[in-house]
Amino acid sequence: MSPGFIFATGIENSIPTIDNGRVRMDEMEKCGHYKYWRTDFDLVQELGLKVLRYGPPLHKTWLGPKRYDWEFADLALNDLRQRNIASIVDLCHFGVPDWIGNFQNPDFPELFAEYAGTFARRYPWLQLYTPINEMSICALFSALYGWWNEQMTTDRGFVTATKNLVKANILAMHAILQVRPDALFVQSESTEYFHAESPSAIGPAELYNSRRFLSLDLNYGRRVDSEMYEYMMDNGMTREEYHFFLNNNLKHHCIMGNDYYQTNEHYVSADGLTRAAGEIFGYAVITHQYYNRYRLPVMHTETNLCEGPRGDEAVHWLRKEWANVLRVRNNGVPLVGFTWYSLTDQVDWDTALRENNGNVNALGLFDLDRKIRPVGIAYKELVRAWMEVLPTQSVCLQVPIVMPHEFQRQVPPPSGWPFDEDATLAPRTEERE
Repeated sequence: MSPGFIFATGIENSIPTIDNGRVRMDEMEKCGHYKYWRTDFDLVQELGLKVLRYGPPLHKTWLGPKRYDWEFADLALNDLRQRNIASIVDLCHFGVPDWIGNFQNPDFPELFAEYAGTFARRYPWLQLYTPINEMSICALFSALYGWWNEQMTTDRGFVTATKNLVKANILAMHAILQVRPDALFVQSESTEYFHAESPSAIGPAELYNSRRFLSLDLNYGRRVDSEMYEYMMDNGMTREEYHFFLNNNLKHHCIMGNDYYQTNEHYVSADGLTRAAGEIFGYAVITHQYYNRYRLPVMHTETNLCEGPRGDEAVHWLRKEWANVLRVRNNGVPLVGFTWYSLTDQVDWDTALRENNGNVNALGLFDLDRKIRPVGIAYKELVRAWMEVLPTQSVCLQVPIVMPHEFQRQVPPPSGWPFDEDATLAPRTEERE
């Protein structure tokens, strides 16, 4: 049966390259998942979770056009199926195989769609997907900040990366739906806000607050603000490319995944420079801004905080984020899930994966020895306390998830569930665009 409210965690699978492509920052390798993957899945079950954000390493699986190595993916995904854990499949997380090059490659969208369709045919019991994780952050860090992959620092590079990432995401959704007409897409994206430090900083802050929506506007077929339209046209997007996004969206197959960390809010100075602002508005306020724009069901798809010297910093952050989730739901937003990301500690995120230092970041529910952290204990207790209460004692849509053990190749729509002519089982929203 459906898990109801979706409590989840994830296995960190970022794979950007640095040093002009010479160094691959493979988080699954750094965090020991290739060695301890069975143990990691045991830990997911120990927490009482039925859903896991998970994807096999793209650079090790996708060897070339129509060339694949499915060995690890077969082992891991079949094991999750046996455990009846539903995967939100994370196909592309901040990097591509060396043979693709980077996100400036105009062939990437069509090639990636072919990979996604092949993947879905090989694992037809998988229903939930994030084809490309955090498209906005990937484009910013790769093509505007110069940190990863193509390491460019130009607006044209950023617009090119953005349009290629979003087009690849959309084409992948279409390809997956050919296999699973009831597929649901949880589009994990960073939710940001930019605060003007002074009246003279209002202009650049407004520009950044428009740009934060760009990837989702394109993904969901929403007409962009006039300022963003001019920005895209000035930096290489054509009218034909723009109309592709308006005409090919799959909004009604989607759940909007909102990621929020303490680093998601920024101060902006008059010269356009930004610095960390910490938590000012918080998850609830910013999520309302995104919900009001797109009117889609929401899932809190990422958050964490480093365990500090007191040992309870992450626990307090978990409780604060959960309070924000409940506030959003109680205000009438159809918020359907929550994720602490990730299962284990991560490595080198203290430098945003820009430096290959091997620094362990205490962000996980478990440390890298697979010993539970205080936040892991707190999350396990939270899940146990709220798992059965939320679906029955609050007004919220039920996401029609087909668990692996219930999968049949022909999946009929749930009785009474509203769906479009193309048989999507995605939640319908009141606003049709």
